[in-house]
Amino acid sequence: MELRLSACILLVLCATWSADGGNILVWYTDGSHWINMKPVLETLVDRGHQVTVLIPSSSMYMNTNEPARFHYEPFNASFSLETIEKFLEEFLQFSIYEIDYMNYWEIYIRFINIAKTNLQYNIQYLDGVVKSEVIMKKLKEGNYDLLLADPINPGSDLVADILGIPLVFSLRFSIANNWERHCGQMPAPPSFVPGAMSKLTDKMDFSERVWNFLFYALQDIVIDHTFWNVLDRYYSDVKGEKIGTPTSACELMSKADIWLIRTYWDFEFPRPFLPNFKYVGGIHCRPAKLLPEEFVQSSGDDGIVIFTLGSMINNITKEKANMIASGLAQIPQKVLWRYKGEKPEALSANIRIYDWIPQNDLLGHPKTRAFITHGGTNGIYEAIYHGVPMVGIPMFGDQPDNMIHMKEKGTAVILNLNFITAEDLRDAVNTVINDKSYKENAMRLSSIHHDRPMSALEEAVFWIEFTLRNKGAKHLRVQAHELTWYQYHSLDVLGFVLTMVLLIIFIFIKTCSFCLHRCCVRKGKAKRKAE
Repeated sequence: MELRLSACILLVLCATWSADGGNILVWYTDGSHWINMKPVLETLVDRGHQVTVLIPSSSMYMNTNEPARFHYEPFNASFSLETIEKFLEEFLQFSIYEIDYMNYWEIYIRFINIAKTNLQYNIQYLDGVVKSEVIMKKLKEGNYDLLLADPINPGSDLVADILGIPLVFSLRFSIANNWERHCGQMPAPPSFVPGAMSKLTDKMDFSERVWNFLFYALQDIVIDHTFWNVLDRYYSDVKGEKIGTPTSACELMSKADIWLIRTYWDFEFPRPFLPNFKYVGGIHCRPAKLLPEEFVQSSGDDGIVIFTLGSMINNITKEKANMIASGLAQIPQKVLWRYKGEKPEALSANIRIYDWIPQNDLLGHPKTRAFITHGGTNGIYEAIYHGVPMVGIPMFGDQPDNMIHMKEKGTAVILNLNFITAEDLRDAVNTVINDKSYKENAMRLSSIHHDRPMSALEEAVFWIEFTLRNKGAKHLRVQAHELTWYQYHSLDVLGFVLTMVLLIIFIFIKTCSFCLHRCCVRKGKAKRKAE
């Protein structure tokens, strides 16, 4: 009888828990962005929420055939997966092998062309959602309570506005922090807040501050012409706005209730931020599982080195692969190398190549001495989590900037793939292993990462549920959103004060001149009378 009563109570509690859960719509994303999003979604499902994920017909990492605890809502993309892969291959060729041999002007032109092409693909994705009557009908009938999105793929703000539901962003950063500064109103003084991808730190000399200031301005101009102008026209067309009253994509983005930034103060340089910006770096990190790998266990006191250039880099040139193999053959540690390309000709006994490795578990292994990485945020955070020093070989995107952060914090040495030699790689690995300061700094960052009220995953989920409970989080949104640019910078106030000061000075001068004139006239008359 007691068992039945307990079972009934448990069922009632489960029913109540489920009833309190929210109905969450998730915007599509891919690659490392999806790796960060997935643990949050699984945790939300575990906590009784219903989660529906939009997924395009052409996706590299999102797979509806994989077991998932959330629901997929597929939509059609007007191009094939092969088209995406070809574009990605061209982008990687430029970013990895060509950019170091181009001048700034050539880089900018090529970057603008790539950005325009990428945006056109994103708009075709967006067509599959907002211009599909079937999909939009499903979304409107879904009675969603919140939209969770990584804004790397535009359109989530438009759909949230159409559905009239709160919006929560999850992102690493935007180029030169354009979205955060202009749309989110995040303060970013160029004197000590380096622009994202500027390769600067918060300790800048005069020339670096000049470059940072210009970097912000130049990137803003480029983004205005290659991103915002196009999206403004597209959003206006979708919403049926009349000519002369266009919809501002940045204004719609500014309505986001919470911005979950996927970094933390173990990685970021100190900077001002707002109440609706939450730093949750390391969402995907977890304690390591014990690995019975014989190759790892046989490494002895020298330990192991983990080497990967990320999931997007499956192949490098034969010459580079042989050079890397030659450099790694000169270190005493055993090396686990994730690599799908052609095996180097002279692969030494201390190196083993894998198609895939359990990276987090290996980084948490007590025998791990160093991590050779391309500098992706996910890998860096796993290294921070477990306190492992790094050798960075950044390839593209945010990776060079990420490794600059790690170098500044004393946990990494940086190499350039295009100019690296076998000896450079050997010396870099030996440096971060034998110079104890690198390990000490890595452990210090790990301590900072773990010393927080709740884990990154718990905090991300908390703020999503906070937004659900309060039907939004507009009370955390600063009044700066309602000000014009000249009001924000108090230029109207400065203009008024300057006018008043000039007016007072003018009146003072006129008064003094008048008094002086009257005094002189009186003295002149008195002198004439005396004569």
